[in-house]
Amino acid sequence: MIALTDDMRRAFETALADGAPVIVATADPAIGEPDIAFKGSAMVFDAEHLAFWERAHGQTLRNLEANPRVCLLYRNAKTRLAWKFFGAAELHRDGPLRQQVMDRTIQAELDRDPERRGIAVLIRVDRVVQAGQVIMSRD
Repeated sequence: MIALTDDMRRAFETALADGAPVIVATADPAIGEPDIAFKGSAMVFDAEHLAFWERAHGQTLRNLEANPRVCLLYRNAKTRLAWKFFGAAELHRDGPLRQQVMDRTIQAELDRDPERRGIAVLIRVDRVVQAGQVIMSRD
């Protein structure tokens, strides 16, 4: 069962300020080329979903358009907390869910997207790994 915790939510809320931005890993489905990117806007959206504001419109977006499988890594060396979240992403270019993600995105990330061209990425979490062990799973 997936039930993202308040500890995870709090960690994501301060990740960028703590110097521990979340890393998003995607892959191009045609050639399998991996890509990683820092996402300062990553958040725990609800008990089963993560989200981020995709403002770069680069390789991460191109990969997610073709292959929704994604992994997010949160690691804070100071607090010794780390989780890997595996799941499937949905892109929301408009509508109420896009607005909800934008409304919850930290100001520092919105300031880097003054025209608000970003896309909301909602990730259904299928598995969470901590210290090499699966601690939550949809199975």
